[in-house]
Amino acid sequence: MHDFAVTVEQHPDVMLLKVVGEMDLATAPAVADAALVLPMGGKTLRVDLSGVSFMDSSGLNVLLRLRRRMYGEAGHLLVSGLQEQPAALLRLTGTYELLTAADTIGATLLTSG
Repeated sequence: MHDFAVTVEQHPDVMLLKVVGEMDLATAPAVADAALVLPMGGKTLRVDLSGVSFMDSSGLNVLLRLRRRMYGEAGHLLVSGLQEQPAALLRLTGTYELLTAADTIGATLLTSG
């Protein structure tokens, strides 16, 4: 089994959720649980997946639920650092642009975190 970790950092206008390890059926609930403690209203959640080499539909489902939650709370979701396999999964499912498209706020946060 590979090492898995989720870390959370809160900043005034952005929250960073960093995932390391495989994001699958066994680990996706930990990602969802970590995001539950974050106050989302009007902020940007940046999910850094640079340490994730594999993601299955469970991981994708967590990202889509986070996006829906952020949208409902007037926030933004920005997924960054996609490795080859997770990026391929997002492209295959038609969600790549939906989860990685950075608006003006997200573009600045991508370089500042």
